[in-house]
Amino acid sequence: MTAEGFLEGRRLQMARGVLLQCIMGGYPESRFYGSDDGDLALVPDAVHIHRLPWSTPPRALAICDADELTGESSRLSTRGQLKTVIARYAARGLAPVVATELEFFVFAPNTDPTQPFQPPLGLDGRREVGFSAFSISSNNGLRPFFNEVYECMAALGLPRDTFMHEMGVSQFEINLLHGDPLLLADQTFLFKHLLKEVALKHGLTVVCMAKPLAKTAGSSMHIHQSVVELGTGRNVFSDAAGQPTATFRHFIGGQQAGMADFTALFAPNVNSYQRLCHPYASPNNACWSHDNRAAGLRIPASSPVARRVENRLPGADANPYLAIAASLAAGLHGIENQLEPTPAIQGEFEVPEALSLPCTLHAALERLKRSHLAKELFGKEFIEGYIASKTMELTSFFDEITPWERRVLAAQA
Repeated sequence: MTAEGFLEGRRLQMARGVLLQCIMGGYPESRFYGSDDGDLALVPDAVHIHRLPWSTPPRALAICDADELTGESSRLSTRGQLKTVIARYAARGLAPVVATELEFFVFAPNTDPTQPFQPPLGLDGRREVGFSAFSISSNNGLRPFFNEVYECMAALGLPRDTFMHEMGVSQFEINLLHGDPLLLADQTFLFKHLLKEVALKHGLTVVCMAKPLAKTAGSSMHIHQSVVELGTGRNVFSDAAGQPTATFRHFIGGQQAGMADFTALFAPNVNSYQRLCHPYASPNNACWSHDNRAAGLRIPASSPVARRVENRLPGADANPYLAIAASLAAGLHGIENQLEPTPAIQGEFEVPEALSLPCTLHAALERLKRSHLAKELFGKEFIEGYIASKTMELTSFFDEITPWERRVLAAQA
């Protein structure tokens, strides 16, 4: 839209089915979004109208809500779903607080998708090979890229906590400061968009796949969650003596009750499950533990005022609005129904069958299809439309034969 049209308040409308467009560009049957495929109104959020600092000529981006023409939020909108979950907390005098940790890879351009990604050439003319985890070295030659990333974050009002080189080859992580869940989802979305745009300026490729490299750690989007009282800001996970509360237990119980049903919301792509094959860094289970990274739900070491639950299942490829909404909705379900968690696990452990999670997209979609809880919390229309779109993507994947199959199976008798 032109700047003049936007400032005049011209309404931008979009076909309702676009909210169910799959990643290859197609759409499920129109019955999932209304056979008329009528319009939605894109209503800009006044807090999120941003001049894009990396763009020449000047451009702006406005984050919008997708509303029905009657005025209510579309049930197909993931941002709308998150706002609904936050409102349910507010009705109980509560406010969730979240923070996201986003991991990503920085690669050289990859013009042939049949070839593996490669890290950029370093200042010494060599490519990183995996010995730089948590390094502060500048040898990778990415300082100019990251300097512009920092400048653009400041221009967009995205406060950053820490950046670090992660375990993977040319893999990095940012921790965004905790705050309102909708704001953090917006900031996570903006940051991913910023990363990719600035990378293109520097002749680089940023990849937020869950598992872009074989035999290398994948990329997560861990979600840290706490709940405070409206008005006082008191963390309801800790009592006056600094001890865990019943609300804290019930929140964990709700997380456990929803993780298997919601796995397809946290791990939305075929590639998501490549990351979850690693049993330690990316735990595919609904166990919980105090400061044990092998558990899907980890309670980080912290003071009572900062007591929180870290959901370690979502990958960097997850929709931040939907992943945060699903995680918080599960926690509130536990609070409302006073669900008790299983005993905490520590050290080496075997995952009980009841706490194991789907390990393929097909299994996750089948679990979501059977979930009464998902339809109760997000509505039948959203869940069925989501499954229809993701099923199209899974079918598209199965329409291709991978290099592994040609390399290994072609020689079999």
